[in-house]
Amino acid sequence: MAQVSVRINGRSYDVACDDGQEERLIGLAQYVDERVREIADAVGQIGEQRLLVMTSLLIADELSDVHEKLRNGQTSVAPEPGSITAAEGDAIAENMESMAVRIEAIAQKLSQD
Repeated sequence: MAQVSVRINGRSYDVACDDGQEERLIGLAQYVDERVREIADAVGQIGEQRLLVMTSLLIADELSDVHEKLRNGQTSVAPEPGSITAAEGDAIAENMESMAVRIEAIAQKLSQD
């Protein structure tokens, strides 16, 4: 079993993984770190635990959207780079705005706890 050190929100974590999965784990950790930074930029450093909970919820929401698209028979869940039409770009921007609103609502709820 391999062990990889990853950085998320400026902190290092040692994570075990199957041999040969090190690069995949590093890539996943980089994705999580990017999402954490996006949320931190939107709501500030609200504490590591709350920030990671919000990030987990956002990623779970993204995954849920992909599952729903697959259930509805859409074969493509992500566009090829450079193939986005203006209408699709508008829809993506709308979706991002919706996620920002959800993030802010979650942040407000967490700050009340």
